[in-house]
Amino acid sequence: MNNAGFHVSSINNQLKGIKSTIQVEFIRPSAQGVIIITNNVLAASDLSIIERYVKFIEGINQKDVLAPRLPQSKSYLKITGLLYIQPSGLALTREDITNYLKNSDLFENIILAAQPRVIKALPKSDMAIIWIDIWDTQSGSKAKILINHSFNYGRFIATIRETNMNPEVSQCHNCWKWGHATFACKAYGSKCQKCGSPYKIKNHRDMAWCCKANFKLDPPQLETKQGEPCPHTFKCLNCKGDHLADDNKCPYWKHRFNHEWHTKKAQEAREIRANSIHLTVDRGRK
Repeated sequence: MNNAGFHVSSINNQLKGIKSTIQVEFIRPSAQGVIIITNNVLAASDLSIIERYVKFIEGINQKDVLAPRLPQSKSYLKITGLLYIQPSGLALTREDITNYLKNSDLFENIILAAQPRVIKALPKSDMAIIWIDIWDTQSGSKAKILINHSFNYGRFIATIRETNMNPEVSQCHNCWKWGHATFACKAYGSKCQKCGSPYKIKNHRDMAWCCKANFKLDPPQLETKQGEPCPHTFKCLNCKGDHLADDNKCPYWKHRFNHEWHTKKAQEAREIRANSIHLTVDRGRK
């Protein structure tokens, strides 16, 4: 949301107009829409003020504005009993699961908090585990209805189980390294997941050295034609493969549910850095 400070001030003025004690502290965008942080829990009248204000922001289509809602609890579930490779010969996908849930009476009043995750139960297993996160009440009443419930999926019987929070290893969307969330990143600025330079990938074509002319090279490097995407390849920031740092072909992405694998890789990276430092120090002494 552009000019967030102005909107915070405007909403607070309208809340004061109805003698509300609620104050908006800040506004930030999210994948689900806009998150508005307040100093206390909102009443229905406060929600109404905020909804009406957002609908009349210039450039906002009122039809696109859904009714605001207070934060809800999340419940974490997993579905077992399904084959990873379906009778069709294709792997079970999150799209398969999402489409099924949309048309299932069992999930009629359930809202997913994230896309389902489908992985093999074990590396050499032919069975799948599907993690689903749902929006729930504080008491977890919706999850209680689903837990231990079985349903038919084709000719198979699937069962819903309770589980812990999604065990997926986090990938930072700031530096594109694995093992920490974006909000916990200690990097000074964003990195391009294509080349690792200090800018977002949307600016790569305009800022990357590889697309600029350099006639001092032999042979001379020509500028990439305007309007064309960058044709150059770079190594993944994590595995050094020929893909972007967030590509699903990356081994780090394929092992995103395997904490032991990621821990081992992180230790290997630390050892490589330590050896590099020792070599540099030794050479300096010589």
